[in-house]
Amino acid sequence: MPVYCGFRKFTVMKIDINCDMGEGIGPEEKIMPYISSASISCGFHAGNEEIILHTLKLCKTFRVKAGAHPSFPDREHFGRKEMHFTETEIYQLVKTQLQYIHRLAETLHLPLHHVKPHGALYNLSASDPVVAGAIAEAVRDFDSSLIIYGLSGSHSLNEARKMGLKTASEVFADRVYNDDGRLLPRTTPGSVIENISVMKKQVSEMIHENQVTTCSGKIIPVLAETICIHSDGKNAVEFAIALNKMLNETGKN
Repeated sequence: MPVYCGFRKFTVMKIDINCDMGEGIGPEEKIMPYISSASISCGFHAGNEEIILHTLKLCKTFRVKAGAHPSFPDREHFGRKEMHFTETEIYQLVKTQLQYIHRLAETLHLPLHHVKPHGALYNLSASDPVVAGAIAEAVRDFDSSLIIYGLSGSHSLNEARKMGLKTASEVFADRVYNDDGRLLPRTTPGSVIENISVMKKQVSEMIHENQVTTCSGKIIPVLAETICIHSDGKNAVEFAIALNKMLNETGKN
């Protein structure tokens, strides 16, 4: 099922660099100086209170915007296995995780900036408007000032906008795209980009041409308002440094 359902095409003046964190993996201290926002685990797929608090403290130290990274309750598969919940259950699942991370951030007087679903929940939200709507409703009812980060052109963003929420169209620096606009599953060989030159070429295409070349060579449209790298990537630090430099050189950071 294609996830692409259109976006508002315009020139993005400043582009956010975000990184998934708070999962107990990856050199977060080395990545933080080169990103502008962090999507932090809420404990359902990875991390614990100590790890999440440490990541929030790093955000405060490096002046990085802190966001919630809610997921399915799936620590066994790192939140990457699709699970079946009702619309009401997804609403409550997300709201519970927002309350949890908000409580921790509040102890540091650190405001939350955005919400980005994790893993299978992110992918399902992109392709299923019912799931996307349940997530958006939970965010709206918890704090309508929070920005929803979602896959460019997907239901995640469209449903959020219908509810009057602010959104950020997300693209990925370290992942390969499928022809339908989704990310190539991690189980597929070559789905994760590990070569810095390949990463830079893909990002350049996304930020300058509003498009990306898929695994089959097809060109599809994307809008890059925020670019994601993963802290558990093989070359996460090098990617963060290179991406930061790229955006600085083009005046988009």
